[in-house]
Amino acid sequence: MGKIADMRLVINGEEKVFAAIDNLGMLVEQLGMKGDRVAVELNREIVSRTEWVNTQLHDGDRLEIVHFVGGGADS
Repeated sequence: MGKIADMRLVINGEEKVFAAIDNLGMLVEQLGMKGDRVAVELNREIVSRTEWVNTQLHDGDRLEIVHFVGGGADS
């Protein structure tokens, strides 16, 4: 059995290397982000949270990930 090739993804303009990422849901989990506070754009297309586990990633994919932070402004 051969070695699983590393996958290069560009996330928010920065290239990162991952091994054994099957889908977008796994990536969000591996990045340690809470899925209910994240929006993801894959190759310039917004991906619905319900489609993350069905969305395969490929070497060279470009993602923009926005992590929403709760809180309010002091007046």
